[in-house]
Amino acid sequence: MPLIFPSNTLSAGGFSVDNSCRFNKADNAYLSKTLGTPTDADKFTISFWMKLGLVSSTVRTIFNIVVGGGANTFMQLTAADLMVFGIYDSSYLGNLTTTQVFRDPSAWYHFVCVYDSGNATAGNRMRLYVNGTEVTAFGTDTNPTQDLDSSNVSGATFFVGAYGDDDEEFDGYLAEFCFIDGLALTPSSFGEFDSDSPTIWKPKDPSGLTFGDNGFYLDFEASDNLGNDANGGTDLSETNLAATDQCTDIPTNNFPTINPLIKPAAAVPLTEGNLIGTFPGSWTALPATFGLTAGKWYFEAKCVTGNGGNFFIGVVTENQVWGDSSPYNETTGVFLYGPSGRKTVDGSSSEDFFGDVTSGDIIGVQLDLDSDPKTILFFLEGTATPDATPLDLPSTFDDLSIFPYFIGNSSSATANWEVNFGNPPYANTSDAADENGYGAFEFAPDSGYLAICSKNLGSDGG
Repeated sequence: MPLIFPSNTLSAGGFSVDNSCRFNKADNAYLSKTLGTPTDADKFTISFWMKLGLVSSTVRTIFNIVVGGGANTFMQLTAADLMVFGIYDSSYLGNLTTTQVFRDPSAWYHFVCVYDSGNATAGNRMRLYVNGTEVTAFGTDTNPTQDLDSSNVSGATFFVGAYGDDDEEFDGYLAEFCFIDGLALTPSSFGEFDSDSPTIWKPKDPSGLTFGDNGFYLDFEASDNLGNDANGGTDLSETNLAATDQCTDIPTNNFPTINPLIKPAAAVPLTEGNLIGTFPGSWTALPATFGLTAGKWYFEAKCVTGNGGNFFIGVVTENQVWGDSSPYNETTGVFLYGPSGRKTVDGSSSEDFFGDVTSGDIIGVQLDLDSDPKTILFFLEGTATPDATPLDLPSTFDDLSIFPYFIGNSSSATANWEVNFGNPPYANTSDAADENGYGAFEFAPDSGYLAICSKNLGSDGG
């Protein structure tokens, strides 16, 4: 089960990324730009940070440089989660396809790909690096002939997040996307191991680099212009991207999402960076990617339903999170609140626990895992349970990691849960951060309760 790996938890100090951009494949979302005369068509470097949405699905393209006649230079994930860095014109002229798979939806990966066809060493004409280390194991390892031009030529279109118009779009989050025209750089231009974190690869400020005539730098810091070239060149055009696609889920502060690696009995389509789950007409459950053992935490979700189906929100223990039996709410190791006011604890239910939930209502959940016993408190549209008294988690939750948990059963195609761990897939009427300044919630967490993210986990346990 992917939790928070060391590569996702960064120490204080150093360069801090501010924003990422969420690409939703279902929306056909991407950025594009027409290129001019390059600094050098034989040489470029592309660097980006990536967090996955869909895994083990269809082809997902991170970038593609397309020439009108059909030649293209691209990088994409296959349906089997292999990474491909290729140049193609009727057939492959260069192709690096990894043997390593990339399917961890909880992690931020850093990729650097280098095209340097003028290099006298054939094996150095296309190079791929992940988290600062060069990839050397490839299922396919074909390099271009010497001095072969890439697709970085005048009139070509550079797509970020798509292979072309409405074709093989990326799904997930991208941050710090750099296109360096005319230089073959190493990962040390974009990331580093430092004395504070000698085993953790983390970003460096790329703003001082020479980007070349066609180069650009996407920092995604302008929500009204996500295609802004922070290097000062011509901006990229946005297609099906909105201000709500700007996120603070970033390589230097990682947030949880719904975990697509959990395979319930009935599949739940996930969209918007694994923050929206559309439930089928049978009981299905989805946990978050992060498990918690200590600290005080807050998260929200919007219940959206067109048919008054059965939906629950709460927490689940690590020994139940892989459960694949139905119904998910009638088992030990779950503590849930449902829209009819129903409370379910370890499989025992009580009615009229709280008010009815209607479509569009925001449910808030506060967890105190430092108290003894651990407690949970639910909120409906910002109002706590009638006496505002936290409820004790049973002893079945002791000494176990605890995961946010979402359950649904709907015969409609409505998105039933829209989850907000601090980067909502919808527009809030007011963006309330926790007391450390992290997250954007509809309702402010109580004092001491924090957004679940790696910076808070690093300082406040978890």
